[in-house]
Amino acid sequence: MTRPSPPPRPLTSGRANRTPLLLRLSPPQLIALSFAVAILVGGALLSLPITHGLNPDGTRRSVNFLQALFTATSALCVTGLNVIDPSKDFNRLGQTIIMGLIQVGGLGIITLGTAFALISRRRLNFTERLHAAHQVSALNAGGVLGLIRSIFIYTFVIEGVGAALLALRFVPQEGWGPGLFYALFHSVSAFNNAGFALYSDNVMGFVGDPLVSLVLALLIILGGTGFLVQLNVTAHLLSARRTRLMVHSKLVLTMMAALLLLGTLAYLVLEWNNPKTLGPLGLGERLLASFFQSVTTRTAGFNTLDYGAMGLTTLFITIILMFIGANPGSTGGGIKTSTFYVMMASAWSMVRGRRDTILFQRRIDTDTILRAMTVGLLSIGLVNLMLIALLLLNTRPDVLFVNLFFEAVSAFATVGLSMNTTPLLNPEQHLVLIALMFLGRIGPLTFAVAFNRPQGGALVRYPADKDILIG
Repeated sequence: MTRPSPPPRPLTSGRANRTPLLLRLSPPQLIALSFAVAILVGGALLSLPITHGLNPDGTRRSVNFLQALFTATSALCVTGLNVIDPSKDFNRLGQTIIMGLIQVGGLGIITLGTAFALISRRRLNFTERLHAAHQVSALNAGGVLGLIRSIFIYTFVIEGVGAALLALRFVPQEGWGPGLFYALFHSVSAFNNAGFALYSDNVMGFVGDPLVSLVLALLIILGGTGFLVQLNVTAHLLSARRTRLMVHSKLVLTMMAALLLLGTLAYLVLEWNNPKTLGPLGLGERLLASFFQSVTTRTAGFNTLDYGAMGLTTLFITIILMFIGANPGSTGGGIKTSTFYVMMASAWSMVRGRRDTILFQRRIDTDTILRAMTVGLLSIGLVNLMLIALLLLNTRPDVLFVNLFFEAVSAFATVGLSMNTTPLLNPEQHLVLIALMFLGRIGPLTFAVAFNRPQGGALVRYPADKDILIG
């Protein structure tokens, strides 16, 4: 009697089945999952009564889980929108947790994990290097470990210097202990473009203070420039062989300067006679406040002027600046300056009848243009979809369309500026803003790729049709 033949073995090897689940995730999937888990952990920590501040009668302030979750999302997504007052509703422990979430969100969770692996001298495989490269927008996975070392050193040095400078103002004002904590908190918040402040009016009390305004503005600019650009510029200035500036660096630096200048002029001209914003200030304070608002719209969220008192034209320009956002690979959000430039430049080339889009004597390839257009269209679609949800859920007649539009763009671009509207919204609208902050931080294209099943190469390529009319 013959033995039955054993069942055929699966084609997949046993080694592949033993691969940890996290390593089988693509970089976009891992980024989305890590941020979601960290938000839940942060919300759980901030909902604990031991993190809550005290009322004047000595009782604990009440912070429910949704408020804690909103605060954790805003901190981890380096946004700065608030439904409660962090300066009063959280004690020093809660504020320290918020500062930690800001730091983790700014550097990136995978970046931090890679750093801990380097400290423990554990070797990283190629998949882990690829995940880290995707997190910091590195050009390749080969040199990502050295890049992450540089990012950490650069970040902590800049935040330390910023805290030391801010301490010159906060220590005399708050005392040694609180003053040092205030200096460190605001330095971390500014460099990571978070916009969280430990004052109920944000930093409006420092509207005419050059030290606080200029230090915060410089930290915001450095954090929103992008690590690759910062390292490239540093190498270009300090290297004996004069390292060449990348085309990407030239592009984002040019865009940053142009947007900062245009924003400053717009605030200065449009709010010059507004008695609730620039009107009562002197010439120097007006210039300082206009420059600061132009900087903070680059997804930082601090404000020295009341956006609820600004004119509609100023608010619309602010919305545009927020939507454009900071640079790729930075702590800021928005669709990014390079994306905006590529979209506009390619459209202008098409209008002029030019086949190629030229930038600094280099041709922008078609894949880059298509990616920029995709990011732009997905972002516009996402903001409009969530704005419709906010409008449908709105129950307050005093919350107008412009208020919801402003808050939606601020949440998506992880800016944190507000027309004093966020605390007035209902819980359902807060959930919409949480989703917007989350999607805005990881990026709409990253989120779409993360949950899109990979398609194999098409076996058939259909002929092109040029009969479709456009425009």
